[in-house]
Amino acid sequence: MIKEIGIQGCITVPEDVSMDEVIDKFIAFVEENNWSFGGGYKTIIDGYYMNDDGTRGKYVLDE
Repeated sequence: MIKEIGIQGCITVPEDVSMDEVIDKFIAFVEENNWSFGGGYKTIIDGYYMNDDGTRGKYVLDE
């Protein structure tokens, strides 16, 4: 039997920390425990999802 746990939330980091740094550390943590992760991630600034081109997208509470 495989158990899955859904995670929905935000990680607050200093402004100079990149999304790549956070994801690399998160994936390293998951792999160190012999777990796996499937899903996606987005950058949020001032309550708005950021688009890939750096522009502001939808407000997080509008979903």
